[in-house]
Amino acid sequence: QVQLVESGGGSVQSGKRLTLTCTSSGSQSSVYCMSWFRQAPGKEREAVASVDEHGGTSYADSVQGRFGVSRDKNILTLYLNTPRPQDTAMYYCAAAGPTYCSGGHLPGASEYKYWGQGTQVTVSS
Repeated sequence: QVQLVESGGGSVQSGKRLTLTCTSSGSQSSVYCMSWFRQAPGKEREAVASVDEHGGTSYADSVQGRFGVSRDKNILTLYLNTPRPQDTAMYYCAAAGPTYCSGGHLPGASEYKYWGQGTQVTVSS
C-alpha cells in the first residue's frame, strides 16, 4: 500500500507563486509514475503534470510554461509559478505502477491506483 499526503494549498493572487507538495509513504517499490491532477467544481478531473521514476516529465497544455514539477525520492512538488484564476481547483496527488508518463504523455485518472485527499488552490484576479 501507498499513502499520499498533499500540502501547500491555499489562496493566492494571480501571478503569485504557490508550491504544492505530496509526500508518499508505504511501499515505494510499487510507485513508478507520480502525478498531479486537479478538479474544479462541475468539471472532470484532469491531469496537470507527471514525473516518471527517471525524472522525465509531462505537462498539460494549459499549464505548460507556467507550472513546474519535480520529484525527489518520495516527494512530489508542483510549482504554480504564474497561476491564473482558471487554475482554481482541488489538486490531487496520484501514484501508479509501471506507466508511461513522460515525453508529453499524461495518463488518465484510471491509470492511477493511489490518491491523496487533495488540497484546495484558489487563485484570485
